[in-house]
Amino acid sequence: MNTHRATIFTATVLAAAALASAGVASAAPSGPSRVEDTVRTLEAGGYHVIVNRVGTGQLSSCTVESVHPGQTYSTMDSRGGSSPAVTVISKTMHVDLVC
Repeated sequence: MNTHRATIFTATVLAAAALASAGVASAAPSGPSRVEDTVRTLEAGGYHVIVNRVGTGQLSSCTVESVHPGQTYSTMDSRGGSSPAVTVISKTMHVDLVC
C-alpha cells in the first residue's frame, strides 16, 4: 500500500514539474506548444499519456487544463526466498486539454 502511495505522490510531483517546465518553454514564439512539451516530459518520465481533449481547435491553440494520475500496473515477485519486490509494469497520466 505504501508503494502505491509513493507512486501516486511521485506521479503528482512529476506532473507539477512538467507543467512548470512547459510554462517556461512556451515563452518562445516558435517551436512546440505547451501541450507537446507536457506530453513529452511525461513520456520521458516513463508514463503512458492519455490526452483528453475538449473542443475542436488545433493543438497549438489548446491549453493544459489539468494533469492527473491514471492506473498503475505492478507485480509482486517473491521468488528465491527474499523479501517481495514490487515491479511497476506500466503507469499512466491523463492530460486534459481545452481547445
